[in-house]
Amino acid sequence: MAIALPLDEIPVFGKNNLPDKETDLQAGAIFLLDKPLEWSSFDVVKFLRKRIRVKKVGHAGTLDPLATGMLILCCGKATKSISMIQDLHKVYTGEVTFGKATTTYDAEGEVSEEAEWNHITEEQIKQVLEDEFTGTVEQIPPMYSALKYGGKKLYELARKGEEVVRLPRQITFHKHEILDFNPPKLTLRITCSKGTYIRSLARDLGEALGSKGYLSGLERTAIGHFLVEDSLTPHEMGDRLKEIWQN
Repeated sequence: MAIALPLDEIPVFGKNNLPDKETDLQAGAIFLLDKPLEWSSFDVVKFLRKRIRVKKVGHAGTLDPLATGMLILCCGKATKSISMIQDLHKVYTGEVTFGKATTTYDAEGEVSEEAEWNHITEEQIKQVLEDEFTGTVEQIPPMYSALKYGGKKLYELARKGEEVVRLPRQITFHKHEILDFNPPKLTLRITCSKGTYIRSLARDLGEALGSKGYLSGLERTAIGHFLVEDSLTPHEMGDRLKEIWQN
């Protein structure tokens, strides 16, 4: 049985450090990618796999197609260390739009409910975040998620119009900061544990404020000490690797 490599022993490739012709990627490597809008996480995996010609490539934490930002990919023997990266805290910048709820809790779904939002103030938001979304809390995952129920992914059931009871899970909000409030839109920076659905936070925050809410934008800016500013888009990474291996 292969043993997971310690993270500090795995070479990390991104904007400021790239492999060379002699690098043995089969031995294990981490790639820092900035996922573009409307790409799935697996789209990024397929893109990189084709260019590094390593069969084993996986990502350490899904981003929805309408989310952008930090996506960490591991290749070769480093895929055994993916769970260690998934355990690291995450930092997101999210935009919540109040007054509407959607079927998917984000902008991809159809509007399912509408409510008044004019009564919401920044002070109320701060208080509700402090009272209900700080520390370890229970969160119910959305139906449109990759969690499995009876061997099927929840989003597969949701697309058939089915809804099942989802048990709440314990997650942790380490920190939140209001970056901008231009009603009905709120921009937040959130530091949280693995397993946190920012879509569910948007929905739950809307409900807690006596309104509705959905996630209208999301960027993951950090996973542990790995930062999005040190990453490259898939096409940038592909172009840089091509230059290295052709010279």
